[in-house]
Amino acid sequence: MILSNVELHKALDDKRLIIDPEPLPRFPALGIHCPYDTHTVELRLGNEIAIPNAGVFVYDHTQPGKLSEHISRYSDKYVISERTPFKLDRDQFVLGITHERVHLPIDKNADTCLAARIEGKSSRARCGLLIHFTAPTVHPGFEGRLVLEIINLGPSPILLTPDMYIAQPIVEEVKGIPNDENPSEFQGQVSPARGNSSGA
Repeated sequence: MILSNVELHKALDDKRLIIDPEPLPRFPALGIHCPYDTHTVELRLGNEIAIPNAGVFVYDHTQPGKLSEHISRYSDKYVISERTPFKLDRDQFVLGITHERVHLPIDKNADTCLAARIEGKSSRARCGLLIHFTAPTVHPGFEGRLVLEIINLGPSPILLTPDMYIAQPIVEEVKGIPNDENPSEFQGQVSPARGNSSGA
């Protein structure tokens, strides 16, 4: 079951869904953008971009080790601001991260929990900006900022600025409580090129 905007508000109030800082306002107000649609809530782009280095390595997913460590080792960090946005050229791939932290707590005493799928925005896609492709799943129990795989497939460069609305999670109810004893290496991520705050 996909949560409507009404159910999203209830989930936020009940702490079944935590978004920090919480997107506001919850309802349209004169001259103020409302980030809630019928069944999504918009998230903003954070101020750090990771730019993978080209041509210095080969991805081999059969080898041991954490992917996040590899990406961190072979990426350059770029801090964006309103005065220094990042110009994403045609066919360029970068990693971004949401401004907001998202948490989908698991209550072991409940019958259901929440998961989400992070999607791009049509207003960005129509310019050729692809957001979080092939890997949209936000698992139950996840806590952290959401790393976004970003590529420009459009005809012109696109400016990435902090706090621009960049993506929107679609929140779903999961029947039954999953076994979460094998957490993702990206749990608690704080940077687009790293897993969690300890650098794993």
